[in-house]
Amino acid sequence: MAIAPAALEFGIYRDGDNNLDREQSLVINQALNVSLREPAIDFVVEDTTARRGLQRAGQLRTESYMIRDGAAHDVHVEGAHDPSSRENLAAFVARTLDCAEGTGAQQTWIELVDHGGGDGGGLESATHGSMMSERDIAGAILDGIAAHQHAHPEDSGRHVDGVVANQCLMSTLGFADALSSAGVRWLAASPEIMIAPGVPSTVASAIAHNIGDPQQMAQGVVAATMAARYAIGGEAFAPAAAFSVMDTSPQTTTQIREAIKHLDDDLADALRGRPSLAQHVRADERAVGGMARCEKTALPWKADRPAIALYDKLASDARLPEHIRADARDAAGAVRASVLAHRESRSFMPYGGIDYGNAIGPTVHAPIRSDQIDPWAPEMTETANAFWKDVDGRRLANALVA
Repeated sequence: MAIAPAALEFGIYRDGDNNLDREQSLVINQALNVSLREPAIDFVVEDTTARRGLQRAGQLRTESYMIRDGAAHDVHVEGAHDPSSRENLAAFVARTLDCAEGTGAQQTWIELVDHGGGDGGGLESATHGSMMSERDIAGAILDGIAAHQHAHPEDSGRHVDGVVANQCLMSTLGFADALSSAGVRWLAASPEIMIAPGVPSTVASAIAHNIGDPQQMAQGVVAATMAARYAIGGEAFAPAAAFSVMDTSPQTTTQIREAIKHLDDDLADALRGRPSLAQHVRADERAVGGMARCEKTALPWKADRPAIALYDKLASDARLPEHIRADARDAAGAVRASVLAHRESRSFMPYGGIDYGNAIGPTVHAPIRSDQIDPWAPEMTETANAFWKDVDGRRLANALVA
């Protein structure tokens, strides 16, 4: 039977090898419901799970299949893959792109469904005790594109257009920068805390209905996410404390990288031998609540701060040199230009009604103490990414915390 052309090939890579297996599985039901209504959306699924899925509940396994017309097709069940393996994600990306060629899809998106670890990465595998770094996630996308192009040179122009990330605490400038280097044009994710199952697969409709109109697409994705409700203890809550869709095109990410590097370098130079200035900067940064602000545990991501709010704060501080304030305005403007759509919660009740009103876009790693620079290294690292290096993040951190 011939397959109808698709507007969108939507790959769902679901890591159920953790404590949220059952809760996260709702995204599969969502995809089935969307597919029943939307024949122009083709879903590719890889689901590592022990719950009752296409097989009975029990042993951890990986179920791979297509979703079309509200049903699963071409089902394959194997022993459990390692969801945190770069090679495995790359194979899934290649398979999704192969399917996109087969359906003639206009765009291809990948949804990553699992825990996140800040700039350290995501896709946490309990069995293997591992988490895929953001570098390897972006690298897996590049590897998958290369594999597809090698096998199908006639379709060499196809790539991954967008990534949907359920990894709460991971939608940082570093992750967006890494995805941009892999050719990804859009990132839809939360810069703050999320509750399982995270981003609903219904966002595929907003993407498919707005091929060629990124602004409308972004607004639809944010609206679909923040309108979703998940039950906790008899109450219903939105999935995210904040949610954004970012433009990760090379031009946009280059402007962000250059503006923040300029600020970091000028600020590091200005701090030399001026302890009072360092106090002012630390006070400004401390005034902008970091990620995981709702937690009173040892989670390390409190130094990842909403970038626009942070740079606006520095730009408005009359105690700082004017050229630093100008740099901060430029940095805020560059980051702000990357945010196509966003919505935040001023009272995210699942975590104590915390105000996330300044979480209007991506976060930046901005430590003000030495123990915040890389608090969980070497198990996972906040700074082993190209963005941190390119913007001279360590140079500024060392100057600021000295």
